[in-house]
Amino acid sequence: MSWTAYILPALCAAVLLFASVRKVKVYDSFAGGAAKALPLLKNLFPYVAAVLVLAELFEASGLSAALSSALSPLFSLLGIPEEIAPLVLVKPFSGSGSLSLLTEIFAKYGANSYIARCASVVYASGETVFYLSAVYFAGIEGKRPALPVAIGLISNFIAILLGCLFCRII
Repeated sequence: MSWTAYILPALCAAVLLFASVRKVKVYDSFAGGAAKALPLLKNLFPYVAAVLVLAELFEASGLSAALSSALSPLFSLLGIPEEIAPLVLVKPFSGSGSLSLLTEIFAKYGANSYIARCASVVYASGETVFYLSAVYFAGIEGKRPALPVAIGLISNFIAILLGCLFCRII
């Protein structure tokens, strides 16, 4: 067994030891923090549920496939392989859906192929913008998510372009 397996238990023991030295009631503090989180979870749940349902509808309705085939020539022109167009479109919505697409790409083209390397970069450099926006904006009052979501999507796309360019160079 590696020494890294002991890091987390040692950290927990250190926190408990530090808390006992400072005479902090650890369980009561934990329960109080959890109680404060419940209102946030109540506000957060509808947003996360909406994003998950919309992501599933995007895929199940065929809109993802139609959009992928429509945007594939543009992606190809920009240096993004046509084969990863579905991954580019699903990544902002769903991390698990994009992981599934990445696995399919690895199985079909091989993990060391140019397409798989680009897909890996797309998966790793992008973020689930809509999910994170739902989580973030559920907890604040004056919600104006349009600009941050647009910035997130644009930065994801720039990362995809640069990642595929670097994969081509390397």
